[in-house]
Amino acid sequence: MSPVTSPLQISSFVRDVPDFPKPGILFRDITPLLANAAAFGAAIEQFAAAVGPHRVSALVAIESRGFIFGAALAQKLGLPLLLVRKPGKLPRRTVSVSYELEYGTDRVEMHADEIVAGARYAVIDDVIATGGTAVAAAELVEKQGGTVVCCAFLIELDFLKGRERLGGRPVESLLHY
Repeated sequence: MSPVTSPLQISSFVRDVPDFPKPGILFRDITPLLANAAAFGAAIEQFAAAVGPHRVSALVAIESRGFIFGAALAQKLGLPLLLVRKPGKLPRRTVSVSYELEYGTDRVEMHADEIVAGARYAVIDDVIATGGTAVAAAELVEKQGGTVVCCAFLIELDFLKGRERLGGRPVESLLHY
């Protein structure tokens, strides 16, 4: 099998699933990419190339698929991995942020003792859609004195304009739809 290196090749491992989770939605399924070691490895190499120049101190991964990419990328770059989770999932004292959804609000949190004031962080997730969760994760870091130097995603759904909600924070996306 030849190595998978280009964004075009990686995109061939993202399956379109129409009408999921409801009619009219075109879901971008990353499970074929995760099931192919070469494609997943190529995605991590591309993440490393995108995030590395930002000279980050640690990665902040968003529950749950962000953990998959964040863990592999943290190992590749030799960096700590910090987790952003839904409320009630972390065992120590946490700090949290609420954010707006299309209909209502949600909340995410992280351990309160992990962010180092002045340190440089990259927020990692699989997809940026409307940007609400990514903004909340960035706010968690900044609320504690850290600096978000980039947000990195496997997939950016350009038409939903999530990048704009990130307020000028640098965005690195491997694939655009």
